[in-house]
Amino acid sequence: QVQLVESGGGLVHAGGSLSLSCVASESVNVMGWYRQAPGKQRELVATISDTGRNYADSAKGRFTISRDNDQNAVFLQLNSLKPEDTGVYYCNAKEFRMVGGWLEYWGQGTQVTVSS
Repeated sequence: QVQLVESGGGLVHAGGSLSLSCVASESVNVMGWYRQAPGKQRELVATISDTGRNYADSAKGRFTISRDNDQNAVFLQLNSLKPEDTGVYYCNAKEFRMVGGWLEYWGQGTQVTVSS
């Protein structure tokens, strides 16, 4: 069982920046961030793996995902934040095992609130 511990988040004015961090208890294949706004479904923000980075259209040009494999950590830099970026941001990890296939893990979530 992979454990994910998130940090960062908080309250910021529109146009501001925040940084999110997530550390996994062991190495995994794919790490990323999802978010869930009040009353909406959880949605992809960005993922990163050995094959590259993937961003939601809403994140392109404003958010940057990076990874430190030595620390089993993933980071999300949020710039030019908008009120619609408000939500709970969840760290996500996926690993492939020969027995069981792809397994998925979630962090506890961290709140990001952007005021207008």
